[in-house]
Amino acid sequence: MLGPIVVTGGGTGGHIFPMRAIGEELVARGVPASSIHYVGSRRGQEASLLADQPIDLTLLPGRGIRRSWRLRALAQNFGAVAGLAAAFVAAFVRIGRWRPSVVVSVGGYAAAAVGAATVLWRRPLVLVELDATPGAVHRILARFASRRCLAWGPAQDRSVVTGVPLGHDVLAVDRGPEARERSRETMEPPIERGREVVVVMSGSLGATRVNDAVSELAQRWSRRVDRTIIHVSGRRDASRVLARHQPTEGLDYRIIEFAVMAPLWAVADVAVCRAGATTLAELTALGIPSVLVPLPGAPGDHQTRNAQVVADVGGAVIVRDEDCDAAALEAALERLLAPGERERASEAAQRLGHLDAAAAIAGVVLEVGGRPT
Repeated sequence: MLGPIVVTGGGTGGHIFPMRAIGEELVARGVPASSIHYVGSRRGQEASLLADQPIDLTLLPGRGIRRSWRLRALAQNFGAVAGLAAAFVAAFVRIGRWRPSVVVSVGGYAAAAVGAATVLWRRPLVLVELDATPGAVHRILARFASRRCLAWGPAQDRSVVTGVPLGHDVLAVDRGPEARERSRETMEPPIERGREVVVVMSGSLGATRVNDAVSELAQRWSRRVDRTIIHVSGRRDASRVLARHQPTEGLDYRIIEFAVMAPLWAVADVAVCRAGATTLAELTALGIPSVLVPLPGAPGDHQTRNAQVVADVGGAVIVRDEDCDAAALEAALERLLAPGERERASEAAQRLGHLDAAAAIAGVVLEVGGRPT
């Protein structure tokens, strides 16, 4: 009898949403939910984002290592190492008890402990690389992996380019001209016809530099009757953004603390975002041109590398975080919104998109796990 399938990773939404997409696709292919286990981190968002799933969720202790030599960071890292050791013991016991037919890792805090336990128990391992540059955990585990599913090409030894798995709500978005107008009409309040819509989203917590630049840009565009800005500020910066808000005379400027993004992608002409893997997967799958402001100091500078992949084909404009102000955002947005450029950038971005990523990854997982596909 084949063992269960373990899907591990997490800590941030950028890992958790792909975990959920993979789990949902496996269930859609006939794998019983009772035969799948999610394994994540207690300190991440797994408990809230995966709570409504029929798939069993195990949360391990521990947190990520801070990349700093400051005394406080070093002290926290001692605790992180202790937590990682405890997580490894818990993962080792569970992998030994479950004897999974395959373990799927998307990276993140929990993946280190579960990946190590998987190697020691000699269970098949599939790595799902969400970024253009693999994280430290996956670089270590790569030599032991049966297969690797890459977000971007080219394919290498024991790897296949699948893209980043997306949720059904994003895949269901219809961005045809008529559908987009219908989506704008159903918003509250409706977006007037003829307006160009800029959607800003820099993470669930927000990015202060990006948020400040957008607040200033809204004042620059205060009299623009042909533009709408939908500004998802993030929970941390919401009060700050609202406090800076000043009435606009023509611009339709909407500030939202947090939002499910699929309905906003349905109305967007262009986007302003960080360059996380899931965000870029959504933008490219849906063909949304973007201004990308990579997170500085991200491990391996992976956000800059992610952004460069899209910018190299003409689907995005990169603005460095240290250069991100109202003037820089305005220049980048005017470039993308120029006549003919938006359509060209949309087509370029969409060429990188993978609408079938979850299905492709599920096929690899079932093949490695010895189940019929």
